[in-house]
Formats: sequence, C-alpha cells, structure tokens
Amino acid sequence: MNDQTKSTKFTELEEGLLIRKALLDITNRIHAAQNIKQILVDLKEDILNLFNAHSITIYVVDRLRNEIYSMLLAGAQLKEIRLPISNKSIAGYVANTGKIVNIADAYVREELKSIDKELFHDHSWDKKSGFRTRQILAAPIFHNNTLMGVIQILNKKGGDGKFSEEEQAFLQEMSGVLGVAFYNQERFVRRRRTRFDYLISRDLLKEEELDKAWVEAREQKETMEAFLMKKYNISKEEMGRSFEEFYHCKFIQFNDKHPIPGDLLKNLKREYLLRELWVPFERVEGNIHVLVDDPNNIVKRDTIESFLRTKAVKYDVALTKDIRKFINHFFHSPKGESSFTEILGKLEVEEESHEEEGEVITESDSVIMQLVNKIINDAYIQGASDIHVEPNVDKKNVEIRYRIDGDCNLYQTIPYSYRAAIVSRIKIMCNLDITVKRIPQDGKIKFKRPTGGEIELRVATIPTQGGVEDVVMRILAKGETMPLPAMGMSTRNYNEFLKILGKPYGIILCVGPTGSGKTTTLHAALRHINTPERKIWTAEDPVEITQYGLRQVQVQPKIGFDFAAAMRAFLRADPDVIMVGEMRDFETAKTGVEASLTGHLVFSTLHTNSAPETIVRLLDMGIDPLNFADALLAILAQRLVRTLCKKCKEAYHPTSEEYNDIAETYGQELFTGLNIPYTDDFMLYRPKGCDACDKSGYKGRMGIHELLIGTDEIKRLIQKHATVEEMRDLAISQGMTTLLQDGILKATQGLTDFKQVRRVCIK
Repeated sequence: MNDQTKSTKFTELEEGLLIRKALLDITNRIHAAQNIKQILVDLKEDILNLFNAHSITIYVVDRLRNEIYSMLLAGAQLKEIRLPISNKSIAGYVANTGKIVNIADAYVREELKSIDKELFHDHSWDKKSGFRTRQILAAPIFHNNTLMGVIQILNKKGGDGKFSEEEQAFLQEMSGVLGVAFYNQERFVRRRRTRFDYLISRDLLKEEELDKAWVEAREQKETMEAFLMKKYNISKEEMGRSFEEFYHCKFIQFNDKHPIPGDLLKNLKREYLLRELWVPFERVEGNIHVLVDDPNNIVKRDTIESFLRTKAVKYDVALTKDIRKFINHFFHSPKGESSFTEILGKLEVEEESHEEEGEVITESDSVIMQLVNKIINDAYIQGASDIHVEPNVDKKNVEIRYRIDGDCNLYQTIPYSYRAAIVSRIKIMCNLDITVKRIPQDGKIKFKRPTGGEIELRVATIPTQGGVEDVVMRILAKGETMPLPAMGMSTRNYNEFLKILGKPYGIILCVGPTGSGKTTTLHAALRHINTPERKIWTAEDPVEITQYGLRQVQVQPKIGFDFAAAMRAFLRADPDVIMVGEMRDFETAKTGVEASLTGHLVFSTLHTNSAPETIVRLLDMGIDPLNFADALLAILAQRLVRTLCKKCKEAYHPTSEEYNDIAETYGQELFTGLNIPYTDDFMLYRPKGCDACDKSGYKGRMGIHELLIGTDEIKRLIQKHATVEEMRDLAISQGMTTLLQDGILKATQGLTDFKQVRRVCIK
C-alpha cells in the first residue's frame, strides 16, 4: 500500500468520524427537543447539513386525519404543510406503503408511474418557491413498526442521477433517530393529557404560559380557550385541532346556515341548554348528533341521554361561545317574529299513535299558520327557488328542504305529528280540497310578507308511500330585469345574439329544462330592444319579471285563455314584438311561426335539451318545415351552472388524465384548435370553502349557452327534415359551441369546474 492510498483511506476515515460525531450531536439535540416544532423547524437546517443535498422536509403523522404534516417558517409566521396518506404524492406514498423512494427526476412522469400509477409531483410548490425539484430521496419514520412520519431530502449537490446507496442507508439511520424522538414526544403528550397539548407540541404555547393561563383565565372569569385565543393569538382552527386530538371527535364551528333540528328541540328550553352548554345538532344514521363543550364528561353525557331518551348519541366538541351561538340561532328570530322553536314549543302534543285518528293538531291552529308562514318567509329571505315538505314514515319526522342555487339543502326538521296539519294548511292557502289525499293536486298561493310585498307560489301536492303527502312550492317572486351583458354569454354568442335582436321579424327560441333561466334571458333580450318606438306584448304564466314599456298578460288556462288565445289576441293589437311564455302545443307554435312570417319579431321558450333537438321537436309537432325554416332566426339553448366562490377558489395543476378527459369531452380536434396545450402553466380551479360560501366552495350561478343561428344552410337542412346530428355538425362547423363545450371553456377560465358542467349537460 503506497503513501497516497494510505492518505486517502485516512481522509475517508476522518470524514466518516466527523459525520458520526455530527450525527451523535444532532441525535442528542433531537432527543433534547421540548416539542415537535423544534425538530421540524429549528433543527431542520442542522439535520440537512448531514446530507449532501439542497433541501429537507420532515413530516409527522396525524393519525386522526390520516395525514402527514410538516411546519415551515414563512417570514415570521409558522405555516403547516399537510398531505393525505395516499399514493397521490411522493411523501404520502412513502407513508402509505412504508417503502423508501429514490427518484432521479420528479418531472419525468414515466419514472413516477413506474413506482405507482397514481404517483404525482405537485409542481405548484416549485412555482411558489422558484425551486426546481429534481432528485427526491424519501424514507418512512417508524418506531416499533408504527408509522411516525416521513423524512424527505431533495436535489443532490453536484451531479445528476439518484442519491447513492450510502446516502440512502444514512437517511434510514436518521429516520430511526427521529422515530424514537417522535415516540417520546407522543408519550410526553399522552402523560400530560390536557386539551391544549397540541398547542404545546406545535410550540404555539409554552408550558409556563399554560400554567399561568389557568389562574389568569379564572381571575378574568373567561373560559380557558377564549383566554388563550385572545392573549396568545391562537387561531380558532388551531384550537379546534387541539380539541380534536384530545377528545378524538370532530370540532364544529358555528354556521348560521345550519338547519334547525326542530324535532329534537321541541321539549328543550333555551335557558336550560345555555346553562348546561350542549345542544342537539342533527340526526345522523340513527344517532342524535349533540354538540357539547366537554365530550369526556360522563355525568353530562348521562344527563343528555336521559333528556333525549336514547343512548344512540354521537358527541362532537365546540367552543363554549359557538355552542351558545347555535342555541341562540336555533331559538332566535327577527324582532317581533316568533322563532321556529318557539312556535313548535306552543304545540304541547303527546307522542301520537300510528293511527290517523290520533291526530290532535289541526290546520286551523294559529301556531300551524305561523309555522307555514315562517317556512315560506325564510325561503324567500334565503333566496330559495323551491320549498319541499317531505314527511318521512321511517324516521318519523318531517323534513323541510329549500332549493338554493340549484341544490337542495335541509332547512328544518319538524315533529312527525304535525305533518297532516301543515299539508292541510298549505292546501287551504291555495284553495285545494283538504279531504282529497290520494291523488295529486296543484294550485297557487299569493302570500303577503310581514315586511310588505307579495310572493306568488305554485304548489303541487303528491301522495307518497306510507299514506302521507309531499308538498312542493315553487316561489315565483317578482324580479328585476337583468341586462343582456350579465347573462354570461361568450363573446361570439353575445355578438351574434345582438345582431339577431336587430332583425325586424322572425322567431327566436330560448330552450332548456325548467329553472334554467329561459325567461330571465328573454326579458334581458326584450330590455335590449324595449324602446318607445316598439309595441311589445308578452303572454306569461305567471308574470314573474315586470318591465316598464312591456304590455304583459297573465294567461288563465282554466278559463280557456291559454297561450294560443293570447297570441291570437296580440295579432289584432298592433304588435311589433311578441313574447309567448311557452310553445306547449301545435296551435301556439303554428300561430308563433305565422306571426313571425307576417312581420313580427316573436320570442318563445321550449322544454328541449339542445338547440338542434328543438327543430326536430317542432317539426314532429306538425309545424310546416318550409314556414319554420323561413321564420327561424336563432335558437338559444341554456343551462345554469354553479360558479366557484371568488374568495376561496384555488388553482391547481390537473393531471394529464384529467386534461385528456376534458379534451376528449370537448372534441379532440376542436380542443386542439383552442390552443390550450397541457403545460406546467396550465391551471384549473376547484372549490375550497370559506365563510362567504358556507364552506361549499360555490357561490351563485351563471349561464352556459348553445346558440344555433338560422343560416341559409341550416334552413335547407330544416326543409329536408335532417337529423339532429346533421344539424349539430353543420352548426358546429359554422362556429356554434355546444352547451358542454361552452361549459368547459368557462371551467378553463376559472368561473366554474368541470364537475358542475357535467352535472347539467350531456352534449
């Protein structure tokens, strides 16, 4: 062995000893750490110095949420990174499988897919930080075969390719040290066992601060959590996580949109609940869901179960302040108006037998009148389009649901014994026969609001299983006319529609299912052409939107004054423009086509799924194809789709599979023509949820449209009785976007998401 070889070996040995010394030093410091935060944040750089790498992230397991989390300092703020334990992220995959991962380049999809087909590297982290991830070496942290976390190092210093086997072995050694440290931290927290342990383990609070806080909170007569949140700026979310970790249940925050559980509150008093600090929340899978300040209090749980007369109770925790807010919300109403719970409390009723003769509440009771009035009034205030009254034979309750922004939401639950009286009261309000319960009936209510103004409701009663009746009320509240630019049309559709509205005669149809905004769009179009020089007649059922300058007529089919009769009358009344609410039959459609051919601009609606299908439907009704081809100006098909909340929607980079699905749904060739390539910069948006949108991620609705223009080529296809596919293909070649395509374009612009578009249209 020559001197040079000896010298090299000595240098390597010396380097090895230095690394071992550094490892021993950092091991001692890890074991001396007072909490998890010190290991994850304060010691992170020192641990990184042991590796020939640019970056390190250490994750800890959160078993309650099935996630791993880490902490980092952003300026002076401590932030958390959380990942689900699943195969969709690299660290999540390591936690899920317990396998070590050594990747040469995180941007090479084939390399990731060779490990697991779901594996995905989220490029958004790199974009935010300006750090380009290449190599990744990640190992699970175990103690006694129990997962404690994940350690991950990024980007070798000098050189390409994967981390070496020596580096991999060294990372495993470090994961063993961290496993023991995390286990000891867990033992320490378990030994202390207070509901604020999480805050100490995350270094949001120090031991001595907590000890002093017990005394100070008592002196200031505040709850401990309220005092800590105020004095140490601990967020409600962090306090909630601390409670969840301690009580092993969910932390519920106050939400004034939560349905009032009327059937669970009828025998309870507000003062009692405020004093005892618990409240029934909802019924879940046969259990009564109760919010309480201390789910571990056995005495309180026994009292609650005694009051509710059941052991089937599911407990969750909430802040004292939020429990009080829920109680006041459930029992409170605007000034001068009885609350929902107070109204129910006035009806002291024995639990009724299964026989119908056991009914003791009648529709003439003043409290039943108040109850129905409140249901209607609250629906109007919340912006509901429909009210559903649904008696449940199995659950023995009555659910009241509101349809808001196209989705049904539970508003209240009412005791089962009130079902017949509520239905009978609604029937009386719309002059229906209360003795008829086995066949459907329909009618209308004109409801005067306590604050002034009138609401019109269309009512349908339907007998359902178990000998009960459902009621559905559609609110036909009079609204203001919206301007045409607010309809949310694409630039092409808007410009073409304006050109069509400038035509002197012809027929324009707006089509779609019930509740898709057809009448709103037609009134916006009429507003655009509503000038003193034009005489505009409208026949509607009912007149929902009023507009100055229009002569609006409400049809009365029961006395023979239907749409066809109104159209015939209009033609004798010197019209320039006619709008007929709906072409329900051959006679109305025929009169509309004839009116458009005799120099009038005619607007109408139809219940069809798409613009080309409308043509086939009218021809099948018996309309002359030559006349209809001459008359047709345009058909606008539309749907309403929920829009993402502007305050909380979040951008994300979709997977290539998601991108390909969108492109294929749109039409591969046509989508390529849009020049929206799949790059690292391609972003879509998804719902997140905040207070502004009631945690749903969506707020409001917008239209998606399909505008078929009556060109000469389309007119020739109409005369030939062409198929729907032929007309659709020709219209697309002339620039029409289908409903689905228009929805996808709006999803790529971040206005909505692909899921909502698929909910409302097929093609």
